[in-house]
Amino acid sequence: MKNLFLVLVLCILGVSAVSAEKTKLTLWSYQEGDSPKVLQQLIGEFNASQDKVEVAYEYIPFASFKTKLTVSVMAKDMADIVIIDNPDNAAYAALGAFADVSDLVAGWEGKDKFFPGPWKSTQYNGKQYGIPMDSNDLALYYDKKALKDAGLMVPTTWDELKAAAKKLSTGNRFGLAISAPKNEEGTFQYIPWILSTGADVTKVNTPEAVKSLTFLRSLILDKSMSPEVINWTQGDVQKQFSAGKAAMMVNGPWNIGSIKRDSPDLDFGVALIPRDKQYSSVLGGENLAITKAANRNAAWAFVKWFASKEIENKYNALTGTFPSRGDAIAVNDVWTKDPILAAFLDEMKYAMPRGPHPRWPEISNALSESLQKGLLGVAKPQAALDDAQTKIDKVLK
Repeated sequence: MKNLFLVLVLCILGVSAVSAEKTKLTLWSYQEGDSPKVLQQLIGEFNASQDKVEVAYEYIPFASFKTKLTVSVMAKDMADIVIIDNPDNAAYAALGAFADVSDLVAGWEGKDKFFPGPWKSTQYNGKQYGIPMDSNDLALYYDKKALKDAGLMVPTTWDELKAAAKKLSTGNRFGLAISAPKNEEGTFQYIPWILSTGADVTKVNTPEAVKSLTFLRSLILDKSMSPEVINWTQGDVQKQFSAGKAAMMVNGPWNIGSIKRDSPDLDFGVALIPRDKQYSSVLGGENLAITKAANRNAAWAFVKWFASKEIENKYNALTGTFPSRGDAIAVNDVWTKDPILAAFLDEMKYAMPRGPHPRWPEISNALSESLQKGLLGVAKPQAALDDAQTKIDKVLK
């Protein structure tokens, strides 16, 4: 009888132990710079703040992120939560990867606090498939000493940029570095050049748009920019700049912390991307999406916590990005007092969104492929962008 009693007690205790176990979730992210460290810190804070949900972080390189996510949908082996580039949100919602959270969002106090652009990127066919996480843009970084030694002012036009990049290219240092791989990073970095001519990303074989690719190709031809840009991520470009191998670069605010760590003595500034007809940049940012594989309520507990104004403010302040919630910006004045962040905030006035379009990845692929062909000289700019336009037209029909 004693043994039976003991078994019953252990069974009861076992059931209790199981019921008290946390729901375990996995989060995937491709972000570089300070984001991995900050994400792990905040996830740790969330896990310690309650006893029902435990989130584990996994970094996936950007170059393989979308492939891995797409394959995981087909294999039904998805993470529970993903941090997704905002123009891709609609595409994966259409693919059936993300859970519809419209009902959960409907009763959430935070739903009306977000800026319209980021909020729109989380929706597809009138339903909610994520929550905005951060916003960013691109601007021009420059080495102050390099420009001063060369007797140069910060360039504001393409003509000034071309002349400055040529003069700053000496020895093993190029005047300018950009990121131009055949993926969304390449598209992201190419869009400001297209927009600056007055062209549109859905009409890229116009004389104006062709001028953008011709200009970038000319920087490689006169050895002001390395042909290796076709292989560089934005993180790679930051390393080139920090190592003194590029006097200027186009990059985002998420790399500020990496520059300060890699080259603490580097005196650098940030300015608007030089213009052709008009100043321009591109709106970047990420969303938090819950996948179809997740325990929806458990995942929502984390997403809702992370998307609060306090946590959004903390994450963005530590990573150099901008909150997607207007009330999160008001929590502190770091974005206006810090001269580097203030420059990116000024650039936000010119930052245009990508999409949203459920087939944005196809549009993006056409753009990044044409960029690579043009930069390498595989095709002349007009021919490269004619090919891109043919592909874009098929998507938009």
